Amino acid sequence: MSNPDPLPPGAPARSAMRPLPNLIFASRWLQLPLYLGLIVAQCVYVVHFVIELTHLVQAAFGSDAAIQALVNSIGYKTTANFTSLNETVIMLVVLSLIDVVMISNLLIMVIVGGYETFVSRMDLDGHPDQPEWLSHVNASVLKVKLATAIIGISSIHLLKTFINADNYTDKVLIAQTVIHITFLLSAMAIAVTDRLMSPPAADH
Repeated sequence: MSNPDPLPPGAPARSAMRPLPNLIFASRWLQLPLYLGLIVAQCVYVVHFVIELTHLVQAAFGSDAAIQALVNSIGYKTTANFTSLNETVIMLVVLSLIDVVMISNLLIMVIVGGYETFVSRMDLDGHPDQPEWLSHVNASVLKVKLATAIIGISSIHLLKTFINADNYTDKVLIAQTVIHITFLLSAMAIAVTDRLMSPPAADH
């Protein structure tokens, strides 16, 4: 009787794992509920995005309730009673929508990249929708990409703060700027450390 799963020529023979190492290796599946929870969080962000977009469209057609909902959601403080959208409110709402999208992209990177790196292979080779970055993802690459995504999100928050600067104290503005610079320096340090630990192969 032939072996149903012959090994490729030159491949090392597989040996059965001992019970304890097998249990430890199988414990990686404990992360699965965490990634499923992030998918639920992704769904919440989608609902929030749709609600904000709906309010923006309704406000564009003159809905006072939608305008007030947008003003409250972006934290725009003013003594004036809004009866129509202005450029500042529209810009802040659009930046809020972009912020949601960028956080959603961050969630996708964590869910897909984390599952592929730490739990199990997805076998997406050859799939037309396979993300380009997933083909060479590892823990170090994922860490750098997450740091870059966090900088982008921080940039959006900082831009929203500067546009709405009249509603913030100088202390808050300085603190947010310092935090953003800290994120930037941290990402650069992570990238440099990763480069030093995994230098590119020399060309022959």
